[in-house]
Amino acid sequence: MALTVGTQAPSFTTKDDQGNSVSLSNFAGKIVVLYFYPKDDTPGCTKEAQSFRDNYQQYQDKDMVVLGVSNDDESSHTMFKEKYDLPFALLADTDRSISQAYDVDGGGYPKRVTYIINGEGIIIHVDDKVQTSTHAEDILTTLSTSK
Repeated sequence: MALTVGTQAPSFTTKDDQGNSVSLSNFAGKIVVLYFYPKDDTPGCTKEAQSFRDNYQQYQDKDMVVLGVSNDDESSHTMFKEKYDLPFALLADTDRSISQAYDVDGGGYPKRVTYIINGEGIIIHVDDKVQTSTHAEDILTTLSTSK
């Protein structure tokens, strides 16, 4: 069962696809779209990532941060990101600690769940019924109707 709206988002620190240390606290004051996906370069995960890529400018225009999280390591993320020209960070959760903290650990792969976290670190939306090819648009629609 995913975490619920109104919950403080668990803090984390991990490495991104470039080997940089990334913490949730780095994005204080911004809306963060934290999306968990099972595995780099698989059909559904690729469609989902491409959906965010194709709509990324809209996220930037709204000063929002998109972060993808899977259990893949940094080098896998780098190849996935380069292959599909993904403009946002992919976070390595090789020890599954982030997936476990967000209650999306599916026993080896993260479940496909997205959390929208406000600038104060509170979860304001949870999407656990992801349509991979339209996911980024669906999140933008959710955000525009929830204001």
